[in-house]
Amino acid sequence: MSPQVISIIGLVLIFALATLRSVNMGAVAFLGAFLLGTFVFGQSSDDLFAGFPGDLFVTLVGVTLLFAIAKANGTVDWLIHSGVRAVRGRIALIPWVMFVITGLLTMVGAVVPGAVAMMAPIGLNFATRYRINPLLMGLLIINGASAGGFSPISIFGSITNGVVERSGLPGDPVLLWISSMLFNLLLSVAVFSLFGGRKLLGRRVTTEPGQPGGPGATTAVRTSTLNAQRTTTLAGLLALAVGALALEFDVGLLSLSIATVIVLLWPEVTKRCVAEIAWPTVLLVCGVVTYVSLMEGVGTIEFLGDGVVGIGVPLLAAFVICLIGGGVSAFASTTGILGALIPLAVPFLQTGQVGAVGLIIALAISSSVVDSSPFSTSGALVVANAPEEQRDATFKGLMVWGMSMIAVAPVLTCAIFVLPGWL
Repeated sequence: MSPQVISIIGLVLIFALATLRSVNMGAVAFLGAFLLGTFVFGQSSDDLFAGFPGDLFVTLVGVTLLFAIAKANGTVDWLIHSGVRAVRGRIALIPWVMFVITGLLTMVGAVVPGAVAMMAPIGLNFATRYRINPLLMGLLIINGASAGGFSPISIFGSITNGVVERSGLPGDPVLLWISSMLFNLLLSVAVFSLFGGRKLLGRRVTTEPGQPGGPGATTAVRTSTLNAQRTTTLAGLLALAVGALALEFDVGLLSLSIATVIVLLWPEVTKRCVAEIAWPTVLLVCGVVTYVSLMEGVGTIEFLGDGVVGIGVPLLAAFVICLIGGGVSAFASTTGILGALIPLAVPFLQTGQVGAVGLIIALAISSSVVDSSPFSTSGALVVANAPEEQRDATFKGLMVWGMSMIAVAPVLTCAIFVLPGWL
């Protein structure tokens, strides 16, 4: 059996074991890299560590630490409270406020499941209070997370752009972000129309939220005001956006520096935030990328790329890649998929048969919009927070929607982003 086939079997086993045993995929990937690299492929520890993504490690630690600080010191509460007050009683706008706030959270560094975990209880509480379809609320929260998730300073964006850069492919981080944002926005418009959004138009809250006994009563959002720490945190988030987007500073180093300054100013509040860094995500990404680097070293990436090229029809090959990304991501970690599938498409992209930027955007979107599946973390969080009497219906609705996205998203993204460049 060739080394390429062995490494592919290893990758399949990594996804299978991590999914079936509910174990962090990154840890299993490190195990696979060590066992295969050392005992099968005869690589040294230096060879294996050469594939460790140090830049992604710093980025993930920096942005999630900064977000943990924003959450701990009440900055996130202030953002949510401000957004909800902005609707001025217009019930139809509440799901869109959830979409925007969740997008802002992931845009500045929150991991997608983490942002959904924070917003789903709030959004589903509003859905219950104001008689909004929980499927509508849940999908707008998930889509909002994906919309912001590919900004150049976000987790998904950092992973995708980092893998693209290391693979020597042309990339456009801003176009990736804008494309994902617009795609999820249009998708959410469809969701709003299909799942009862139009019935909400014209309805208003008749009493102030939180008023005892009133139909608008809710306890989901704590009143929060700006203070020196929250103002500094907001300024830090703005500085991160400007520094990364306009000045092209390294996202990881800049976010970690901003977070450290805030920690130094308010150590009593923020010192516990180090424990809130998304360490499972860090382990996941670093493990998968290290294993993929092992696959590159034994020629697996080139082997698979030649197989895709062998399909003969470039547009069909691009569709197959996106279909695989969506299908696997609906049941596994989107974060891990992004780190694994982009390198697998490198040999095909290097042929120049389709535009690299367009296919990367199509693959990224196809792999992320299926997070609405109830078998993914985000979808499961929505189901868990839905009213008990509507939980089964919400599960079935998300399953139908999520499974349909496996096929619909690759078709749409290839038509929008790949086809024009191919023609």
